Formats: sequence, structure tokens, C-alpha cells
Amino acid sequence: MQRAVSVRFGSSPSQSNALDDVFNILYQSLILAENQVPQQDDPPKDPNAFLRMILPLVLMMVLFYFLLLRPQRRREQELRQMVQNVKENDRIVTVGGIYGVVTNVQRDTERVTVRVDETTGTKLKINMSSIARVITDDEKDSAGASGNKS
Repeated sequence: MQRAVSVRFGSSPSQSNALDDVFNILYQSLILAENQVPQQDDPPKDPNAFLRMILPLVLMMVLFYFLLLRPQRRREQELRQMVQNVKENDRIVTVGGIYGVVTNVQRDTERVTVRVDETTGTKLKINMSSIARVITDDEKDSAGASGNKS
């Protein structure tokens, strides 16, 4: 049997022979591993394997719905209800952070006139969709009580 002689620069001939032997052994073991015949007495395939794989994904989606999506929808519905029920003299906060008191509601055009400054009587006309929240009496009381404690 003849050996192929490979010349590698920067290594001694004894190192290249040792590397060639290692690569030959790895190559032969790879060929032997590919040619193995599967055993005939394999256990039968699990018919519920797909369900076992998909069940955790379904559970995660259900948890995602109940922990994130459902509460968010409920909050959005409450905000829409508050905006639809806004009336004169309600205190609101806009999406831009402007605080004001509602002076006029035009439901057909979905516009609200808001007084933002008590001293000058400055008023703004805004869309109902730009109302971020309606300040209730409970929120006014809690803000006043926390402001007095400081």
C-alpha cells in the first residue's frame, strides 16, 4: 500500500504524517457511521408526537392572550366609553399632555372645545380621538390629597 505524501509549508514531515493519520481515521469512521443499517426492532413511532410538540405552543398562545391582549382590549374599550360619555365641565388630558376643561362637545363632528387657561380663557378645539383620559372626581381628590401632604 502506498501512502500519499503531502507537503505542507511550515510543518515538519512527522507532523504532517500524524495529521494525515488522524484525518484518515476520522474519514473512515465517518464512512462507517453512514453505512450502518438501522435496526429492525426499533420501537414503534409515537402517534401523539405532533400533539406533544404543538401543545406547549398552544398553551403559550392562550397565556399570551389572557395576560396581554385581553386586558389591553378591556382598557381600550373603557377609554372609548369614557370619550363617548365626555360632557361639559369634565377635566381631560390630551394625548399631547395638555390639561383642560371641556366647554363644548360636538358629537356629530367628534370635536371638543377645551379651556386650557383659566386666566386668559384660552380654548382649543380638539378631536375626540386625541383625548388620552378623562379625569374623574376620584382622581381629583387623590391628586389634591397627595399635593397637600408634601
